Amino acid sequence: MSEYSFLLAIGTVFMLGTMSPGPSFILIAKTAVSKSRKEGFGVAIGLGLGAVVFSLLAIFGLYAILETVPFLYGTLKIVGGIYLLFLAYKMWKYADMPIDTQMNLEHKPKSLSRAILFGFATQMSNPKTAIIIGSIFAALLPKEIPPYGTFLVCLSAFIIDVSWYSCVVGLLSTQKAQKLYLRSKKYIDRVAGSVLGALGLKLALDR
Repeated sequence: MSEYSFLLAIGTVFMLGTMSPGPSFILIAKTAVSKSRKEGFGVAIGLGLGAVVFSLLAIFGLYAILETVPFLYGTLKIVGGIYLLFLAYKMWKYADMPIDTQMNLEHKPKSLSRAILFGFATQMSNPKTAIIIGSIFAALLPKEIPPYGTFLVCLSAFIIDVSWYSCVVGLLSTQKAQKLYLRSKKYIDRVAGSVLGALGLKLALDR
C-alpha cells in the first residue's frame, strides 16, 4: 500500500487549496444563503466535477502546455475573467432588488442539472486552477502512477471539493444565515460582486 502513500500528501495539499477563498467559495456561499439547499449542493457537485477535469488535465500534462504557450494561457485567462465579471455584474444588478423580485426576473430556480452545470462552468473559468493543481501533481505524483492511481486521484479531488462546499452549503443555508442575508442583501451582494469583479479583472489582466 506504500505505493499509494502519495494520495495522502496530494489530498492534504488539495484540501488546503480548496478551502482557500476564491470565486468558487464566493458563489457557493451566495447560492447557499439566497437559493435552495438543493441548488447549493448541485453547484458543489459541479465544482467537484470541474476539479476532476483539472486533475485529469494536470495528470496528462496540459498545465505544462499552458505554462509554455503564453498565448493559449492568456486567452483562457481573459475568457475566464470575462465570465467572472459577468457574474459580478449580475450580483450588482440585482443587489437592490428584493429576493422574490429577483427570482422572478431570473425565472424559476435552477434545476439540479443546471446548478451542476453552473458550478462546473464557475470552476472551469479559472485556468490558474489548472496550473496550481498541475504544480501539486508535478511535485507529489510518482513518476510511475500505480494501477488505478489516476482514478483514485480524481476521486479524491471530487470528494474533497464536494465535501467542503457541501459543508459550506449546510452551514450557510440555515434559517439564521438566510435571515441575516435577507436583512443585508444589498451590502452582501455588492461586496461579493466587488470581490468577484476584482478577481475577474486580476485574472484577465494579470500577465
